[in-house]
Amino acid sequence: MALPCCPIQTSLLQRPPLRRECHPEPDPPIAPVVDTAQLRALFSKPYGAPGPSQAQWRELYAEDVHFSDPTQEREGIAAYIAAQEGLLKRCDDTYLTPGAIAIEGSSAFVEWEMGLRIKGIEFVYPGTTRLLFNGEGRICDHRDYFDFVGPTFGPVPLLGGFVRWLYGRFVG
Repeated sequence: MALPCCPIQTSLLQRPPLRRECHPEPDPPIAPVVDTAQLRALFSKPYGAPGPSQAQWRELYAEDVHFSDPTQEREGIAAYIAAQEGLLKRCDDTYLTPGAIAIEGSSAFVEWEMGLRIKGIEFVYPGTTRLLFNGEGRICDHRDYFDFVGPTFGPVPLLGGFVRWLYGRFVG
């Protein structure tokens, strides 16, 4: 016996676009300002080393950059820099190690691993960043993809068990 279809509210299905258009691209598109070596340098920070300077961010990022990750969303270069500096201040130390890097047209992808030391505990997050370039070749959209919940709450005795159960329930 077929079940009747349930009406679904379209507002529940509306999601932000997966790909954000920064600005109309000129014809022909301008090559990105950043290359693979610059991305590798930008996404490299060993423990004990300083993070990128504001000048380094401003050299590669557009003034109106949009940034999002699983924990926040920011608009504009000042807000982006504040988010990066805030992360560094909240942690005892951080590292970032790049993996594969691909640049094609107005998009780039950077595979990475980030480690955060907070109050003597190390949290490790593998992830990927998708970057979009505007018509001037600067980064206008920076979106980080990573699992925040598992690495953050997995090591915590009571919460870790619940997180693993929850993941197993919905993913397993």
